[in-house]
This record gives sequence, structure tokens and C-alpha cells, in this order.
Amino acid sequence: MTSTTNGTAGGGPTNTWGPTFDPYDNTPELIPLRTAAQAGDWPAVRAFLTGLDSVDKLSTASSLLADLPGVENFLERAAAESPADPLPRTLLAERYVYIGWDIRSGARADHVSRDQFTQFHEWLRRAEQLLIEVCAEQPSYAPAWTARLMTARGLQLGQAEARRRYDRLHAHHPHHYRAQVQLLQQLCPKWGGSWDAAHGFARACATEAPDGSNSGTLVALAHIERWLDLDIGEDAAYMRGLPVRDDLRNAARVSVLHPAHRPDWNTIGAHNAFAFAFSLGNHWEYAAPHFAFLGDRATESPWHYVPDHRSAFLKSRKAALESRGGGTR
Repeated sequence: MTSTTNGTAGGGPTNTWGPTFDPYDNTPELIPLRTAAQAGDWPAVRAFLTGLDSVDKLSTASSLLADLPGVENFLERAAAESPADPLPRTLLAERYVYIGWDIRSGARADHVSRDQFTQFHEWLRRAEQLLIEVCAEQPSYAPAWTARLMTARGLQLGQAEARRRYDRLHAHHPHHYRAQVQLLQQLCPKWGGSWDAAHGFARACATEAPDGSNSGTLVALAHIERWLDLDIGEDAAYMRGLPVRDDLRNAARVSVLHPAHRPDWNTIGAHNAFAFAFSLGNHWEYAAPHFAFLGDRATESPWHYVPDHRSAFLKSRKAALESRGGGTR
């Protein structure tokens, strides 16, 4: 899965053993959720999630919960015991999506076997059935609509259906970052979209969101996707181009570098996306503020797109901070 979650306030310190890619190290506020989930303690999981003060936090926490092996066991019991509660059904559906996607893998379609696709689609259909019910009962329930963007993509329901689902969510939550990230994937050519659609959506998200929103990060994510799709040589040249650099600079200014930005659980992922994108183009001066904020707090995505992502993060951070005479502390 593509994800740019994780975040907390303030700049992160550096240390002698390098960056951490563990979302719970980077966001310790989420450790109680992991502890409860690993213990199969549904009341504690539910209390944590229902105590969150924003839809964005709930969606981010849901995605991390869905990535924990085995949580489907207690979530299935919780969904059966509380059939009117949208939370356990939505969490269970998202866990099913992650199970299916793990089976499919992140490979391009021509490298995925028929058996993998069969199992993938079976898990997604199980998830979709739960989500259809939740969305019918709770039309404004953002976590369910966000998960349905993933099932729409995996089940290849097409651009129009994915956009319909996003529009339903957007009507209630117009700048829901995680849903924007999911739709951006759908709009890329690999899922039947186009680069015009992907870049256009990303720029619209950046422009329409309030100053300081994470939504500007979509611009960086779109350029990273474009870079991934190019041949070796063309990819580096693309990211070094001044139009891409300026697009990234403008997006960073209105989002995580804007004075109105208030760090949240998506902020670290957003800074990592900008740091990665600027580093790909050797735009070290503009990568520097993002690395300065991050310290050692890295995210698997997008750094997993390059070999030895730990070394890549360290080398890029060193070059960026030295570009402004700041060293690496």
C-alpha cells in the first residue's frame, strides 16, 4: 500500500545509529493503540479510536491498525458482537484490504500470478461488502469511504466509480488527506488514469485546501509517481528539471512550510515526501528544511522506492543540510 502517514510536532533529533522507519517510534502517541491491538483488547482499541479528536487522526490510526498481523481475529468478533457499530466493520474491512494487497504484492500486474489475483479479489470483495453496508448507514463516515477507494482500485471498478466515491466523501470532508492520497493513485496511468489527471488533481488539492494543509504534499507524490514510471536516465532528468523543482517549492510553501501548518499525524510522511522528491532532483537547498524538521524520523514510503533506503535517507539528509552550512548535527 501506498502511505504517507505518521507525524508529530517539532523537529526531530538525529542520532548515531541512523533513521527510524517505525511509525510508532516516530509517533509515540500511537503506541497504546498497537499495544491494545496486539493484545486483542477490543475495548481498549475502541476507546483509543473513539477518543481521537479528528477524522484525519481516525483514518491514519485505522491504516496503521490494519497493517498489524492478526488483528482480524478480534475485529471479526467485535463486528459480530456490535453489528450496528460502523467502527469494527470498517476496521475489519480495511484489514481485509491489507491482507489482500499483501497477497497481491506491490508488483506491476504482469508480475502477479493468477492465483494471487484470485485471492486478492476475494479479500477485497469481503471488504467491499462490509463497507457498502457502513456507507449506506453512515454516508459521512470518512474511514469507510477512504477504504472504498482502495477496494475500487483493486477491483478495477474504473475512474468514474473511484471519483464518485471520493466525491461522496469530499462532500462531508473536503480536504481529507488520506482519501486524496488514495484517489491520486487511481488517477495515475498504472491504474487507468493519466498524468494530466494526476497532476491536475494534486495541484487542485494544494490550491483549494487551507494554507498549512498537508494536501500540498499531493504535488510531491504525483511527481514521485511520474519519476517511477520513467526509464533510467529520463527519471533523474525529470526530477532535476526546474518546472518540477518550482512546482515542489510552491506546494511546500503552502503546506508543511507555511506558518499556518500545525504538525499532525501525517506531517512526518508529508515532509518525507518533499525531502525525497527534492533529493531525487539534487535540489538540496530546498530539501534541507524538510530534513531539518525530520531529524531521524523517516517513513518507508517513499524511501522504499530506492535501494538501501536507510543509506539513501542518510546520504540525502547529509547533502541537504550541508548545502546550507548546517552540517548533520
